[in-house]
Amino acid sequence: MNNNTKVWFITGASRGMGVDIARAALSDGHSVVATGRSADRVLASVGEHENLLALSLDITDPDAAADAARAAVDRFGRIDVLVNNAGNFYAGYFENISPAQFRAQMETNFFGPLNVTRAILPVMRAQRSGQVITVTSSAGLIGQEFCAAYAASKFALEGWMESLRFDLEPFGISTMAVEPGFFRTELLVEGSSTIWPELDIEDYAERTTQTVAAWKSMNGQQGGDPKKLAQALVALSDSGHLPLRFVAGADATAGVEQNLATIQGQLDANRELSASLSYDV
Repeated sequence: MNNNTKVWFITGASRGMGVDIARAALSDGHSVVATGRSADRVLASVGEHENLLALSLDITDPDAAADAARAAVDRFGRIDVLVNNAGNFYAGYFENISPAQFRAQMETNFFGPLNVTRAILPVMRAQRSGQVITVTSSAGLIGQEFCAAYAASKFALEGWMESLRFDLEPFGISTMAVEPGFFRTELLVEGSSTIWPELDIEDYAERTTQTVAAWKSMNGQQGGDPKKLAQALVALSDSGHLPLRFVAGADATAGVEQNLATIQGQLDANRELSASLSYDV
């Protein structure tokens, strides 16, 4: 490798956004460790390439993450860019989502990236360089209906990433959280990445039926182009100056701006009361 090429380690690269990120990095001349639950499916999805290492990885298994990190270093000698992309969507109103489903959501979307990052950070610290890029969601900044578990997992990622940067900056490791809006990926494909609620509660029945139908109708109609997002992530990485956040998509940008205005309005409306809460001097 020359000084401009990097080794990328990407989770969730057997379908959806992860495939596009892997292809974009390879097209830009980088080496890629692409992981998914099935290495064969990763290879079939991304395509054969001399600079590609496809690995099977269940991100909820810390030992599997450690094994994958070792395999990456054995093949390429280093890891420069980690992309925590793997995730799924447990949809539903809070009371309809079983405790087991809620925990499963957190295990995949939150603890999974923690497992992989924990396995790879020793490599980056030894190098005194690296990038940790974690794909969260606009739902990690703005709570949404029917997303109680999903938003909770993505909000948790946001807090972790915002704090992690202070840990890693002294070692030359930078971080970036990516908050996509609606992109035309497989996230809303039933039985693939979307899991509907297990519990039936009459008070939620009609709204659940309507909302499930609405979510299903959105699949394949999302405005965001995942290939363009993948290319943008590679360009941001190559620039060497990662923003702490990258809000991805016009819909996400508009939603975040509206949410910021709402928060500012709430601050202004209660500023005097908030300021009055200190001890009297």
